[in-house]
Amino acid sequence: MARNVVSPPLGKGTRNAWKRTFSERAIAVALFLSAFLSILITVGIVAVLLFEALAFFGDVTFWEFITGTRWTPLFSSKQFGVLALVAGTTLTALLAMLVALPLGLLSAIYLSEYAPDRIRRLVKPILEVLAGIPTVVYGYFALLFVTPILRDISGDIAVFNAL
Repeated sequence: MARNVVSPPLGKGTRNAWKRTFSERAIAVALFLSAFLSILITVGIVAVLLFEALAFFGDVTFWEFITGTRWTPLFSSKQFGVLALVAGTTLTALLAMLVALPLGLLSAIYLSEYAPDRIRRLVKPILEVLAGIPTVVYGYFALLFVTPILRDISGDIAVFNAL
């Protein structure tokens, strides 16, 4: 018959209890200080942004900022309109969704329902790696490689375009 062996309880009376308790408390204090520091930094960032935004909107009205069509902060007559920037971002996002939504949904349906196991095992890791790449990297790639190709095909495409 096997006997159950009971180890002595940790706490008072054991040799390493003081060391273990001290290290656990030190780790708890370090984690608390880290959490407090991250909260403090976040509050600091929000405070600086709020202070700078209030100073900015003291010079420029909110309506002028939202409806203005020119962004020229470095010129002698400074203008801070974001309407064109927001419209360009919206256009780019809608075009991207127009391409990505059907392509992504159809690819997902094909891979989950119709693709043979061999193709699924090949394509799934590739898609997971591509999903892990930040979109800024794709934009930079398009700026450096896709735009010059489009400019060679059709010369009237600007460097910064919605394609």
